[in-house]
Amino acid sequence: MLRSVVQRILHQLPATQAAAHCDGPCGVYDPASARVAAEAVLSMTKKLLALAPPEGNDAAAWATYNNTFSRYVAVKEEQAQETKEELLILWTDYFKPEHLTTFPELHDTFWKAAKLCSACKVNIDQAKAEELMQAVQKIHTMFWSSKGRSDAWVTAS
Repeated sequence: MLRSVVQRILHQLPATQAAAHCDGPCGVYDPASARVAAEAVLSMTKKLLALAPPEGNDAAAWATYNNTFSRYVAVKEEQAQETKEELLILWTDYFKPEHLTTFPELHDTFWKAAKLCSACKVNIDQAKAEELMQAVQKIHTMFWSSKGRSDAWVTAS
């Protein structure tokens, strides 16, 4: 009886959702997810810059333009945030103090990359998006070098 009452109460309470790539000892890290997200930032930035507003006062054309523009901006901002989160996981969870011996520029590289993520969120600037890709590539190289590997930098686009 008591058990069924407790189960009903617990069943009605909202569950707290948690998401993280964890502080657990799995050891599974890869900068590829940051690269994919940064590529999406660059792609959306290019699409935004190429998007031409309609001429005249055609309401339907403006609605389509505004919808497309808004969607591109939303994806660009989401992916810039995703890039930042993926980089911060690598910076704070994977890299250790002993990596500073090999990569003395590690903290500055990650800090600047995180700042570029923010710049890509608040601007439509292809140069910043390309700088972000270069920063992610540098982090990719540092990461794989820290594992004694030299995995190729391959982009999807």
